[in-house]
Amino acid sequence: MSEPKTFAFVLFPGLTPLDLVVPLQVMSLMATLSSGWRVCVVAERPQALPTDTPLTVTATHTFEQIPHPDAVMVPGGGEPAFAAMASRTLIAWLHNAAEHAELLTSVCTGSLILGTAGLLEGRKATTHWAARHLLPRLGATPAADSWVQDGPLISASGVSASLDMSLHIVGKLAGQNLAELIRQAIEYDPAPSRQPLQWDTIDRAPAIEAVDAAARTALADHPELLSRLAV
Repeated sequence: MSEPKTFAFVLFPGLTPLDLVVPLQVMSLMATLSSGWRVCVVAERPQALPTDTPLTVTATHTFEQIPHPDAVMVPGGGEPAFAAMASRTLIAWLHNAAEHAELLTSVCTGSLILGTAGLLEGRKATTHWAARHLLPRLGATPAADSWVQDGPLISASGVSASLDMSLHIVGKLAGQNLAELIRQAIEYDPAPSRQPLQWDTIDRAPAIEAVDAAARTALADHPELLSRLAV
């Protein structure tokens, strides 16, 4: 019997937990119900890392222990996600992992981290709407979709979008029947209790400036990245 394939979820200090945990829960169910995959969580070191909530998270493996995963997921966050773009260890691991992986996935500003590794070049991608203007500066064609796939790259715009993206990935990797079974298990039956967001009336400028300010702060010691992002 062949070894299961590996789906690696990336940790970095200060990430947004829901960006990580929502797809991690779905993929963990896939691994439990399908023998073809195993799930791990990787970081530079096996130590508790802060998030942008009081929760801390700890990797199951180091980058060195999982050099060639079959699929990768990078979560996002605020200022810490920009700091992660300057992590040579993380960027080098992503660059090497991409040579083997059949899927490269991200949630929110995680796509900007993939872009820093040169993995968005010439591809459609999405991210949180307040950071979407940064995608072209990393070689990507920005998409306003909830999630978008271009070749091996699948990116989700934000926390809620990661659930739809994750179920799509399950269908792709393990079949639509299993994706539907997992949807039932997590009782995902969207019927919003609130009115849809009125995107045409939202003042996006303050949030976009906040994103740019976060990048300037996180990358103050990395002028080459700041120049690339043009913030």
